Amino acid sequence: MMLAAGARLGPYEVIAPLGAGGMGEVYRARDTRLQRNVAVKVIAPAFANDPERLRRFEQEAHAAAALSHPNILAVHDVGSAPVVQAEGTTAVVHYVVSELLEGGTLRERLQAGLLSPRKAVEYAIQMANGLAAAHDKGIVHRDLKPENVFVTSDDRVKILDFGLAKLNAAESPFTGSTLATMASSTEPGRVMGTMGYMSPELVRGQTADPRSDIFALGIVLFELLAGRNPFARETAPDTMTAILKEDVPEIHLSDGSLPGGLDRVVRRCLEKSREQRFQSARDLAFALEAVSDNRGTGAFAAKSGAVRADDAQAFTAPARWSAGRWLPWVLAAALAAALLLVWQRVPRGASGQAGVMRFTIKLPADAPAYLELGASLAIAPDGSQFVYVAKTSHGSQLYLRRMDDSVARPIPGAEGAEFPFFSPDASWVGFFSISGQAGARLAGSALKKLPLTGG
Repeated sequence: MMLAAGARLGPYEVIAPLGAGGMGEVYRARDTRLQRNVAVKVIAPAFANDPERLRRFEQEAHAAAALSHPNILAVHDVGSAPVVQAEGTTAVVHYVVSELLEGGTLRERLQAGLLSPRKAVEYAIQMANGLAAAHDKGIVHRDLKPENVFVTSDDRVKILDFGLAKLNAAESPFTGSTLATMASSTEPGRVMGTMGYMSPELVRGQTADPRSDIFALGIVLFELLAGRNPFARETAPDTMTAILKEDVPEIHLSDGSLPGGLDRVVRRCLEKSREQRFQSARDLAFALEAVSDNRGTGAFAAKSGAVRADDAQAFTAPARWSAGRWLPWVLAAALAAALLLVWQRVPRGASGQAGVMRFTIKLPADAPAYLELGASLAIAPDGSQFVYVAKTSHGSQLYLRRMDDSVARPIPGAEGAEFPFFSPDASWVGFFSISGQAGARLAGSALKKLPLTGG
């Protein structure tokens, strides 16, 4: 049943249809009380008498209404109202009222062409932040996919459609019969979600948790970068087998390989065992922000505006580069920049003349820079210190060298480090902790951070 312009659903006056999906139609409407335009989602008449469909429809409204986050669609109201049909009979229409968005789904954005890696990570950070807010309320989405992510005209990401959401009774804001109703379809053994974006545990019919959403976000991020779903096959059984058994394929950009730090983040999201994935969406957002903000990893600054030439070259550089040829020059340039910061902080005399300052920074003979790794150096924002990945007899080790100290010292707990970066106030250093030798470092990496206190 399509609603005509001017139809009333309580205080909401229908203006025009916006689209239709499996559950019903969406309309642009006017809130006559608050004098604002809204979106009204109406369940299809064929499903209005189906208890399961109606339950899912109401569940979506309740789940989304419990959340208030800029990366989640805001729900304003839910209700039902009688509507006179064309044949003169009256039917009760169930509806959900949400904010009206201008833009399109992430699927539509993908159909217009591949995103730049910078933009893909920017969107993934916003999705991870939205999921983190939902998970904090005990809500697992369970159906994250490009069709359920909206990109507004000002490039903000909104997560839609909590119709399959699962609530954790221990953390849920709902109580009593509402929670019991909303959780009724989450029993083990029942497969819920969209094929191609389901985690291995959902494929097996096991209970979902926040790490199931992280797997789905990993698939979406892979698709944003590569233009294809890593596990999609011609048939549903083949797709399920790929999710359960097959390795994540390589991502190849048009101008080169994916930067190693970003590749590791994607692969960690897509670990078959949920224990091996990021353990929270907030950790994932942190890792993506670290990769995006750390130019030394061959990444980019996701929060900046237009893509500059040096950003594009950094993104298209392969994860494994000729470190023996370039790293000494990068190290020299980085140290020169740090020394310039130190020089700028030296008090000037009345004449404004500055003396020439020369430094020789010598690394320990038993801990040289690990030239085989592509991202070995990070300088503190204030130029007071730097860290580098050293090659030792036991593998890689992160060393700290303060500008007021003559010795580079190993950082306890930073064994197997790669891709170091400082916090904005230089109070701690973050890094990826790798297992095995450089050739096998894509597997088993973990994001860590350590405080920089004492000597």
